[in-house]
Amino acid sequence: MTRSIDPRDIVEITSAAGVDTSVHGWRAKCLQRLVRMELPVPCSHAISARAVRAMAQGATPDTEALAALFAVGDGLVSVRPSAVKPEWGGPGTVLNVGINDVSYRRLIETRGKIAADAIYLGFVQSYAINVARLDPDMFSEDGEGALPRALAAYQAEMDEDFPQDPVRQLTEVLRSMARAWDAPTARLLRQAKGAPEDAPLGLVVQQMALAIGPGLTGSGTIQMIDSVTGLRRMTGRFKGQVQGSTRAQGAETLYLTRDERGPSLEDVAPEVFADLVGYCLAARTRLRDEMQIEFVVSDGELAIIDALRVQRSSRAAVRIAVSLADDGIIPTEEAVMRVEPRALSELMHYQIDPRAPRDIIARGIDASPGAATGRIVFTAAAAQASAARDEDCILVRRETVPEDIRGMHAAVGVLTERGGMTSHAAVIARGLGLPCIVGANGISIDARTRELRAGGRSFREGEEITIDGTSGEVLAGSAQLLEPALDESFNQLLDWADGFRDMGVRANADTPEDARTARMFKAQGIGLCRTEHMFFDEMRLPIMREMIFANRPEDRRVALERLLPIQRQDFTELFRIMAGLPVTIRLFDPPLHEFLPQDREGMRELAESLDLPLSDVTRRIEALSEFNPMLGMRGVRLGITVPEIYDMQARAIFEAAIASAAAGAAVVPEIMIPLVSARREVEIVKTRVDAVAAALRNETGRDFAYRLGVMVETPRAALRAGDIARHAAFLSFGTNDLTQMTYGLSRDDAGRFMGAYVQQGVYSEDPFHILDEEGVGELLLTGTQRARSAEPEITIAVCGEHGGNPQSIAFCQRAGLNYVSCSPFRVPVARLAAAQESIRNRHEKSA
Repeated sequence: MTRSIDPRDIVEITSAAGVDTSVHGWRAKCLQRLVRMELPVPCSHAISARAVRAMAQGATPDTEALAALFAVGDGLVSVRPSAVKPEWGGPGTVLNVGINDVSYRRLIETRGKIAADAIYLGFVQSYAINVARLDPDMFSEDGEGALPRALAAYQAEMDEDFPQDPVRQLTEVLRSMARAWDAPTARLLRQAKGAPEDAPLGLVVQQMALAIGPGLTGSGTIQMIDSVTGLRRMTGRFKGQVQGSTRAQGAETLYLTRDERGPSLEDVAPEVFADLVGYCLAARTRLRDEMQIEFVVSDGELAIIDALRVQRSSRAAVRIAVSLADDGIIPTEEAVMRVEPRALSELMHYQIDPRAPRDIIARGIDASPGAATGRIVFTAAAAQASAARDEDCILVRRETVPEDIRGMHAAVGVLTERGGMTSHAAVIARGLGLPCIVGANGISIDARTRELRAGGRSFREGEEITIDGTSGEVLAGSAQLLEPALDESFNQLLDWADGFRDMGVRANADTPEDARTARMFKAQGIGLCRTEHMFFDEMRLPIMREMIFANRPEDRRVALERLLPIQRQDFTELFRIMAGLPVTIRLFDPPLHEFLPQDREGMRELAESLDLPLSDVTRRIEALSEFNPMLGMRGVRLGITVPEIYDMQARAIFEAAIASAAAGAAVVPEIMIPLVSARREVEIVKTRVDAVAAALRNETGRDFAYRLGVMVETPRAALRAGDIARHAAFLSFGTNDLTQMTYGLSRDDAGRFMGAYVQQGVYSEDPFHILDEEGVGELLLTGTQRARSAEPEITIAVCGEHGGNPQSIAFCQRAGLNYVSCSPFRVPVARLAAAQESIRNRHEKSA
């Protein structure tokens, strides 16, 4: 026996009705708010999610309850989905339910045959396709005579006349929509938008306000804000004689406001237009958001059918949130919570206009946000030559190496065939604020012919492409770009965020340009300065190579003494720009072979510059090569076995600190030892650094302070953090290498298979993109707890790329870290994400 739906599950939407978003959905609740505002909303009823779920399983609504829904107006209703959140979607709206031969004849008398035909035909087509599941091609005809042919086609296919009972029509529409919501494809689509698997669906049944008929009749939308820019601008449209997808003869689109291009609703019906404007402004205040109002004008009478949050770009979202707070409609705390942190990345860079067409030729990992158009170049030298000609270029490489940094500086964007979120190209591009796509699927590079193949097409060096580092899409040719939006709204939102934020945010900055960017985005210091990047400069690289080829410590010191004033100037400039803010300088980290050429021609040039036989150069390079350089002679291991490098860097740092103090910008530099795995490593380096400091104090008679810390990048360092903390003022987790070593994954190569791993559920997320809380996160928590047990006042931070990821930032704050450090262009994202986590924590504690 088929059970009936409880009549109490069908609620008329009135001001006092018990309409609940969790029970009846967002649309039902929004309509109730419009009713409370006394807007002209047609009589509407909400059907609960419980009833919808029962109908999907065969239950039948109470016949009398449904019959009552047809008792007003023209006796026709619409059915719309009402999920808990609008972004979860739902089945398509069905209009004009209840029309039959009797009401059709009545409509002919009141609205004319053309209008009646269009209304009846539109419902027959919708019912046949969406409810009876008949072939859409059989019901695609319009125009004169289409209605009787559609009714005949339905009768032939179903072996029965088109249903004439309005209650039966409505019952079948409701059941069809309930089952459509539970279909596997619909489940997957809404789960992709964040909905739980068992997400509920309510339905709204609303009296039809007919948009086809005599006089000024039609449907439209209106909003007071531009969806792309967020600027105040009335947009929308009014289509006369159009209802849903049904168009009657004489259908005409009017502009909303007076426009020289054609007639407008403001001209034709100024009172209706004035009411719409007033309703929009009232909805903004009462619903506390910018709303798009859907309306129908029926023979000059205005009806408000629905209201939705205005769809908005990232830049519009920021402007809207700030504007609402400035006007006192929402508190500043809510404005801060309304903006997705990742959205800020788009505002800091050029973006492809969402209205522009896209000729997509490949997709990859969106490693650094922003968009850029330029001519293809395949080498760093070609990029520099292009920049010298003042031509924008995109550097395209299989994967970048440290020597490509000069080319990356010269390019407007980077595209690589290989790599992941923490590969060389990705990290450097984020630091430079360059749009970057890595691990691009389906592209291949022919270095011999200087050709890029993608999407079955070939592009030669010099041809234009566009990369969208926000979406990971590669486009052929140029695209229409939107300017960055670092405006007053952007800065105001972040200033508010800083007022709620508990955790510090610093920047990873290697150059004066990076430092200036960090200051512009109000970083609270530099949390990671990678000194090795300074040595790839054309003027410094020969000195580095000379030092590498020195056989005796005293010869290495001679070469390093030439680098000392250059390093001192580097640090002096960083200290000057940061104006007393903390600067954490990581001592030399990479293996020495990275500074040597690997090709025959490069080796020959090096032999000539050093006045050595080519065989000697070749042997030296072979001797420095390693089976696994990421785990070889680098970091602190190099500092212990070739201590002259760290001695020189420590002296340069201290001399720069003395010079800065003399210039009135006193700084306490923070020296960070990389790749530590044992307490004794820290003791050895600390002894030498302290000795350099003591010697310099004796030489100059000047005192200075500094802090020595450790970069925790190995699992053992995390586990032995208690021992290490006794010899360090701070610990900073380098989560890029820590993730790499914990997983046993190469961060440069993981992009080749990471997509398949995530898709098949091996990993829930790319661990180089979002911090792995269960594994790497456990090491971070363990290290933090053990370090603070030994030294309660020790500073603990994260300086890997996870420091710019909102989800990872939230974890770091919960872990009790003092600050995160990230690429300069991710500092605003980190400031907002940290503020939002602080706000959530306060609410949880007060709940």
